[in-house]
Amino acid sequence: MQMLYDSESFVVVHMVPDSDDDAPESAGPQLARHGFEIVDKRSGKEVYLDGSWAEMFQQKIMDWQRNTPTQEEVEDTLDRYTGLAHNPVVVH
Repeated sequence: MQMLYDSESFVVVHMVPDSDDDAPESAGPQLARHGFEIVDKRSGKEVYLDGSWAEMFQQKIMDWQRNTPTQEEVEDTLDRYTGLAHNPVVVH
C-alpha cells in the first residue's frame, strides 16, 4: 500500500498485492492485481478502482508525472470519481 495523495478533501492510496512466494502450490494460481482507493473526506465515502478503471487511473497518474498538475486540477479529477463512491469509510 502506498499513499499517493493526501489533501483536505481526498486521499488516494495505491494498493499493490503482496508477493507470497511461500504460498503452497496447491493454493492455485494467484491473480496479481493492483488498485486505487480514493477517499472523499468531505462525504466520508470511498471507491476502489481495479481492473480497467485502475488502468485508466494509472494512465492519469503517469500523465501527472510528466506534466505536473496544480492541486486544483488533481482535485477536479478526483472529484469526478466521487459519483462512484458509495461505500462509507470504515476504520478497522
